[in-house]
Order: sequence, then structure tokens, then C-alpha cells
Amino acid sequence: MNPLKIVSLAALAVTIVPSLLYLGGVLSHDVVLWMAIIGTVCWFATTPLWMDRTPQVDDAEVEI
Repeated sequence: MNPLKIVSLAALAVTIVPSLLYLGGVLSHDVVLWMAIIGTVCWFATTPLWMDRTPQVDDAEVEI
């Protein structure tokens, strides 16, 4: 697995898991806020680097 994909998934977890912990009363709102900001920035920074947006089918083969 691509290391950037691992970092991206970890950042997504850092964005989601603290919200659930806040719901359970484990974390304070300030901690959740900062973790969500950090996780979101990291996710948006790493995800475009590994996402492949090239079409799987050659455009010349597709008939509309």
C-alpha cells in the first residue's frame, strides 16, 4: 500500500474518531476542534497525491 494512502487514511481517522470520542464524553470540544482541523488539512494535502484520476478506458473507445 502506498505510504501516502496510509497517511491519508490516518488523517481521515484523526478527523472522524475524535468526534465519536466527544460524543462519548471522552474528549473536550477544544481538543476535537484542533484534531479535526489538523486531520482535515493533512487529508486534503495527501489525498490528491495518490488518487489516480486517469480514465480506465481510452476516450477513443467510448461512443456517445
